[in-house]
Amino acid sequence: MSLLKELDEAKREIIKDGFDMSVGELIRIYEREEMVINPVYQRLYRWDESQKTRFIESLLLGIPIPPIFVFTSEDGRWEVIDGLQRLSTIFEFAGVLKDGDGKIKDFFIPSGTKALPSLDGLKWDAVNPDEKLPLSVRLDFERSRIRVEILKKESDEKTKFDLFERLNTGGSSLTPQEVRNCIMIMINPAFFNKIEELSKYPAFVNINLQTEKAKLEQKPIELVLRFLAYRYKQYDRSVDINEWLSSVVYDMSKDEQYDIDSEAEIFKRTLSVLEKSAGQDSFKKYDGTSFSRNFLISSFEVITHGIATNIDIYEGHNTKYIVDKIKGLWQMDDFIKYAKAGVTASTRLINTLPNAARWFS
Repeated sequence: MSLLKELDEAKREIIKDGFDMSVGELIRIYEREEMVINPVYQRLYRWDESQKTRFIESLLLGIPIPPIFVFTSEDGRWEVIDGLQRLSTIFEFAGVLKDGDGKIKDFFIPSGTKALPSLDGLKWDAVNPDEKLPLSVRLDFERSRIRVEILKKESDEKTKFDLFERLNTGGSSLTPQEVRNCIMIMINPAFFNKIEELSKYPAFVNINLQTEKAKLEQKPIELVLRFLAYRYKQYDRSVDINEWLSSVVYDMSKDEQYDIDSEAEIFKRTLSVLEKSAGQDSFKKYDGTSFSRNFLISSFEVITHGIATNIDIYEGHNTKYIVDKIKGLWQMDDFIKYAKAGVTASTRLINTLPNAARWFS
């Protein structure tokens, strides 16, 4: 097939339409609940004050804004695929943004403005005239226009998934896991809820020594997904780990035969065994004398995969046996060689995961 034909077919799959809309129209659509911003998505809404302020300034100055992408749901409402942070900032500035419980959030008040210093401290609506955004400025803001690209409901779910992933990776403010979270919510909300529940399992929380930054970027959920994905499908060395993981997450979310409850139980049993034995040392490096203080993804992958595969055996062993097995892992040249810094994720995975079950047999 020629490149031109491939392009033609690929473009046909993305059935979309688009037009410019005023900010005021978008606000009214949101107020009428004809636009859906999934409450879970709002957990990813983490622009800081300066980012919000710069965006509001840009709209007032007439600086071109990237388009918003929405998907037309079965009931005709728009579901935001890309543009969450921009739309949420607009709605919060106008005092209409709702939180996860459906309550209206406080107005966003710009601060630290650069191009429009007089905008500092002004509120969309206020009793004190000196604190209130002038009507003329508010009208200009509402008349600002943003391009809205609409993915129609005729487009299949896979197209919706692919579009979302492409729009939110590569230079995006969302991390790969945050993108995967949104994808799971789109495809199978119940599946996402189960994964999120596992990320809060006490034994996992107690020994998963992640930094606050890692937690903010949804790393605990990523670790749960890695555990499940490695058991669901063998890693394909030909693709990047993030690309592979996103693909497997899509497959698991759509697989009606996938027994998430059974796999969740194995996850809990595995982490409970580790909490009772090695505890917070479970995923640290062992230097022959003591465990270091840092969490290592290479340890997590191999240890959890190996123990999960042999979970019936490990639940019957004493603490010393399990700790000795973990220490022994760090004496194996085949593991150390690929667990060290500088080794790519793909190289590490194809050389360690296939051996995990045997190393912990």
